[in-house]
Amino acid sequence: MQYAISIPQTVGPDFDPALLRHFVIRAEQLGFDSAWTQEQVLGTAPQLSPLTTMTFAAACTERIRLGCSVFVTPLHNPLHLAKNLGSLDHLSKGRVEVGIGTGGRGRPFAAFGLDPDAMVTRFTEGLAVMKALWTEPEVTIDGRFWKLDRATMEPKPVQKPHPPVWFGGSAPAALRRAVRLGDGFFGAGSTTTANFADQVRLVREALTEEGRDAAGFPIAKRVYIAVDEDADRARARMTAALDTLYGRSQPNKLIDVAVCGTPENCIQGLREVVDAGAEMLLFTPLFDEAAHMEVLAEEIIPEID
Repeated sequence: MQYAISIPQTVGPDFDPALLRHFVIRAEQLGFDSAWTQEQVLGTAPQLSPLTTMTFAAACTERIRLGCSVFVTPLHNPLHLAKNLGSLDHLSKGRVEVGIGTGGRGRPFAAFGLDPDAMVTRFTEGLAVMKALWTEPEVTIDGRFWKLDRATMEPKPVQKPHPPVWFGGSAPAALRRAVRLGDGFFGAGSTTTANFADQVRLVREALTEEGRDAAGFPIAKRVYIAVDEDADRARARMTAALDTLYGRSQPNKLIDVAVCGTPENCIQGLREVVDAGAEMLLFTPLFDEAAHMEVLAEEIIPEID
């Protein structure tokens, strides 16, 4: 098992970059394998950019790996994203993890000047451009959206052939695409443990069909978590936090995706996620993040192993 922690990105009235610096340094000291961001360009939640936050964290740390789950890559120019991630791989000495997803039809694609009907084609073509720029000395692509003629991009990433590419997604077609084109699968925080177990089964079936070794294709799950000796208080605070994060789009269902309650409740819930197929847990507390990180490292993780 690997254990990861979510990097706080919310900017409130008392935001202090020094506290963020201390958080990522402490995450490394506590032995977390990786630290992850999320991407939200538009929305009411005041979140920092994932790539900027990852770069800040890289400058503060030396060992812990740094990722985003996920970049909605159809909203990005793949040349710029490939350059930025390749550069960060050098600045971090090869510690970058790249999570990507299509974003689904609910995204405001028109705000970015994009046609939602072509998002999957744009997604797969953009990934092909990024991988080619990361690995090939010259790139020639005659695509629907991008055309490159003997283009070059240097320096190549430190990691070979390129930083690990994790896929998000939930639909069967997205899961098969993850196996065909990705290096790992990341279950969303908005997915219940039961639905995640179904996704894992589909991923493993696709791995067999593609002739891929399951041992070389890790499976992770983001888990929204709240630990409190008062279980009712944990649920109430998590419900409010999820409603804020997701804009109250599913006020009666969101709490079902979280693991919250007493330490014993959370240990049991996390064991269920592991039993469902998670090989890495990405803990995502939505309040009291620093305090939660300490409790997770000292009281929760030792009981899961």
